[in-house]
Amino acid sequence: MTRLTGRPLFNGTIALKVVSVAYLLCASGIEPLAMANTHGNIEQEHAITIDATSIVSQSWWQVPGVTPSIWTSDPETSDAYRTSDTRVLQLKPGQYKFISFTFDFPFDVTPEGTVAYAPTLDQCVEGRGTHTLIVRCKRTYPHGGQPEYRLAP
Repeated sequence: MTRLTGRPLFNGTIALKVVSVAYLLCASGIEPLAMANTHGNIEQEHAITIDATSIVSQSWWQVPGVTPSIWTSDPETSDAYRTSDTRVLQLKPGQYKFISFTFDFPFDVTPEGTVAYAPTLDQCVEGRGTHTLIVRCKRTYPHGGQPEYRLAP
């Protein structure tokens, strides 16, 4: 009971109705939270292929927070991914960064599960609008203009 009204703080009839509805939803196989999200799950992971096999000579790469780091004391024994192998990553929609020892750039995974990146990277990166990010250059050279992407993800 509250001190001001003298009425119970919690109505047992309402609680019984809420529990009954939740039980019926679960029994029918419908999850209450799934009903609330009718526009797709933005947290869904998408299979994104990273193909850096065109890079010569072989090196290592990472996507921070997703793959093993390239910044270990001995790259030969590290778990970091090598450019000699194509890898499939499970990524949620959002911003990421491809990093190698000589070249890094930001890219996005869209809610549709495709990759996006700045047009200024077209000289070295392919795959915009697809499920595959292809990195062709070991390094880029200054183009003399302002980047079309933020420098920090």
